[in-house]
Amino acid sequence: MALNLPWYDSSQDDISSQMAALRQKLSPRGDVVSEAGMKKTVETFGKPLTPQQVVETILRDVQEKGIDAVLDYSRRIDGADLTAGELRVPLEEMEAAHAQAEPDFLRAVRTVHRNVSAFQLAILHSDVTVPVEGGVLKQRYRPLQRVGICVPGGAAAYPSTVLMTAIPAMVAGVPEIAVVAPPTAYGAYNQDMLATCWEIGVREVYRVGGAQGVAAMAYGVQGLPRVDKIVGPGNLFVALAKRLVFGEVDIDSIAGPSEVVVIVDETTNTQFTALDLIAQAEHSPGASILIGHDRKVLQNVVETLDATLNRLERGVLARKSLEAFGAVILAKDEAEVCALTDLLAPEHLHIATDDAEKYEEKIRNAGAVFLGNDTPVATGDYAAGPSHVLPTSGTARFAHGLCSNDFLRSHSVIHLERSGLTKLADDIAVIASKEGLTAHRQSVVERVR
Repeated sequence: MALNLPWYDSSQDDISSQMAALRQKLSPRGDVVSEAGMKKTVETFGKPLTPQQVVETILRDVQEKGIDAVLDYSRRIDGADLTAGELRVPLEEMEAAHAQAEPDFLRAVRTVHRNVSAFQLAILHSDVTVPVEGGVLKQRYRPLQRVGICVPGGAAAYPSTVLMTAIPAMVAGVPEIAVVAPPTAYGAYNQDMLATCWEIGVREVYRVGGAQGVAAMAYGVQGLPRVDKIVGPGNLFVALAKRLVFGEVDIDSIAGPSEVVVIVDETTNTQFTALDLIAQAEHSPGASILIGHDRKVLQNVVETLDATLNRLERGVLARKSLEAFGAVILAKDEAEVCALTDLLAPEHLHIATDDAEKYEEKIRNAGAVFLGNDTPVATGDYAAGPSHVLPTSGTARFAHGLCSNDFLRSHSVIHLERSGLTKLADDIAVIASKEGLTAHRQSVVERVR
């Protein structure tokens, strides 16, 4: 069956509207839930509910009933019959997983650990001191005390998520890191995930996922103290839960499904690009957008894409995702390629051309950029150094990928001598008087008389 990938021509189609509709389907507002997910909702709650209603119910129950609600939802949703004492993974179980891990796997984890640590340390904020007349001003950065990390575990195991979230927090100096993962074979019972936690020094892992896991970390329950910030990816229910608990705790982002925009021209390796597009689509759902200004090049990539899908293990799954959430965009020239890419503001931007730097300089909005034919997105997903937790759904217009600085909080320090206060006093008095805040004015004026 030929690949039925939607095509758009910028000279004829309203690309902005088409992409907005696609983004809506994939965002946390789009309510994209699998048939199995809808069936599970009815089984759990006895009636059809929207994802928003499901999450609101779970959060309210956990806030009111604590650990009992967490364990109840784990039974009803994940089929895990746990007690409060079994919520946290025992240290000896984590250590045993590490001892039994394949040597090649641990070597890879150590290499990634070094790469991510080096990059995150290089970009870490440090205190700033600004001398002023009669005093000194400072901006100080301090690590958060306690951070919670969501690690998915529904359809696959993700030790890479542990590396890309926990290591930046560790580099920032966060002393307490709690990982939550679903009580499944791909989640908190996955030996590779547990071995990764042990290898890098994470000692708190909890068998709870979904909205109930987010609620437990946000509100705190018996055996799982509340955190200051929640980070990490998850399904629609996790994304909605993070959005609703923001304010109780900080969050990294409200992430939707994975997405990539790939820019191509006559220098693009079509086979490599086909694999890059499939790599995002196999997340299912995942959005893969191909863009260029040469129709023949675009057609060659699509033909290669079709053939490549037939030989990959997850090809059928990726094909469905490409047809539902993919697109080919024909722009009129290089300038429009850049303008349309900025409009899309993708999570991943792969400029698969020989002169990729030329494009990159003209594009403002992207979560992470990958330059050239030999820099697949998978390098960022697994090993390079920047975190793979990135802004989705067009939020790269204003948001950035997770990094060590996101685990710091800053505060200013003002220390003035009498001469410094005197220098500012008249201006403060004028503005405070205009605002009618007489105590503000007098707190300065009476000090410098």
